[in-house]
Parts: sequence; structure tokens; C-alpha cells
Amino acid sequence: MIPSTYPAQDEIARLTARMLLEIGAVHFNAKEPYIYASGLPGPTYIDCRKLISFPRIRATLMDFLTVTVMRNAGFEAFDNIAGGETAGIPFAALVAERMALPMTYVRKKPKGYGRNARIEGVMTEGERVLLVEDLTTDGGSKISFVDAIRETGATCAHTAVIFYYGIFSGTMKTLGDHGVTLHHLCTWWDVLAEARAQGAFDEETLHEVEAFLKAPRAWQDARA
Repeated sequence: MIPSTYPAQDEIARLTARMLLEIGAVHFNAKEPYIYASGLPGPTYIDCRKLISFPRIRATLMDFLTVTVMRNAGFEAFDNIAGGETAGIPFAALVAERMALPMTYVRKKPKGYGRNARIEGVMTEGERVLLVEDLTTDGGSKISFVDAIRETGATCAHTAVIFYYGIFSGTMKTLGDHGVTLHHLCTWWDVLAEARAQGAFDEETLHEVEAFLKAPRAWQDARA
């Protein structure tokens, strides 16, 4: 069912950050930094996959994501909701249910046998597709999914995520240059503000996290 009322975007961001903290999806550790897929270190880690195990929070955030997309892109802007393998699949299904639209998913690469498909489900030429994922860092991984969608003859001009890092300056340009608009619920800045308000971490840790968020590349270069 499509939600009919929703808070302002800044309140959605605050509540999303609060929920992520509440379920333990947010991890800060400046003394023993996490190693990202890039091989570089960082004091922050987010695990949005945990959300699927919390029905009330899951439902609320999917309402938020649905209304955010409809408010920003239009109420009749899409014909198909696609999830990115693997974390985006459950969220795409939940958004598709709310919008009463078909759902598909996109593999990271062809499965290597059978039809060797990247798109699972029914996606047809001319359909306007919304790509749903759990999060985005610099936007790079979204491009491959968008290209796979476009190869079917469908269009994909929008992607929606629960969490956007919001600290890498080139993200919006990377997606924009590819003809894609990003919609998100909250960023690391929203999480940091809510963590401070709650006293969820000690001030030394929060100070180090803030230093990373302000200059992530410099912080990484100093510790690589």
C-alpha cells in the first residue's frame, strides 16, 4: 500500500539515522579501522542488511523510501522496480509491493550458464526502471547495474538507497554524467549528528569519525 503521509525530508533523515543506530547497524572504530572493498581504511561501517530482520523499522524505512522517490521523481514515474544483487533485492521487493509495480533484480555479472542472464524477472523495452539498493558510497557500482538495465531496452534514470555516504564529492557527478539521479534517506552526517545527540559513542571516537568525514582521502592516506 502506498503511504499517503510522510514527514519532511530532514525528519526522515534523523529518524532513519536513529533506526540504524537502534539496531546496531552503525559501527565506529577509530583505533582499529575497518578495511573497505577498496583496500583503504576507515573508522565507519554501516550494515543496512540487518534491517530485514526488524519488521517495524523495515516497514517504516520502506515507506520513507517509497514516498521520497515519489515526491522527488513523480507518482507515475516508474513501470518496474529493480534490485541490485544481493543487498538491494529485498528492499526492491518491498518498494515494488508498495508501489504496486513489477519487481526484477540485476545480477552483478552473468551467472555463467543457462540463459547467462543478468536480469531476473520480466523487464521489457521502454519500461522506466527504478534501481533500488541498500546504500551507495561513490556511485560506481550503480553504473554497472544501470547499464545492464538499459541493455534490455528499458530506461533507468533514478536509483534509490537507504544510506548514502555523502562524503565523496564526485558521487553525484559520476551518476549525473551517466544520466542517473540519486534518492536517499540519510548520510553519515545525519548518523553522526544523531549519534552525538544520543551519546551513542564516546566523544574521542566521534571526533575521529568527524575528521574522516570531512576529509576521507586525507584520513586514509595518513593511515594507508
